[in-house]
Amino acid sequence: MLLNKGEKLHVIVRRNFENDLRRRLVGEVEKSTDLTALIEGYSFIFNPFSNQFLKKPEKQVIIISLVDSGLIINVIPSNVNLEDLYYQKNPENRHVLTDNKSFVSDINEFSELV
Repeated sequence: MLLNKGEKLHVIVRRNFENDLRRRLVGEVEKSTDLTALIEGYSFIFNPFSNQFLKKPEKQVIIISLVDSGLIINVIPSNVNLEDLYYQKNPENRHVLTDNKSFVSDINEFSELV
């Protein structure tokens, strides 16, 4: 099995079209197979009016595909507290996921503003 119970993930849902909803997930693996993972965590939705990702306050249980090319899945270090994560703009004016302590994840591709 690729993922173990307790591993923390940052999942980015790729947009197919410019106006598609920008959705991100952070969560902890509860169960996993070779093809799917059940994660418990938080969703972030991009608000174009405020130009920021907003964290939904309630935890969700989500099943993700580990073989879907529409998902970018990054592993978050085990010492990061998921409740502390949020998006902020870095000095280059790009959104980064951070706990404002030791973890910063800049996953922007090709210097695109996302």
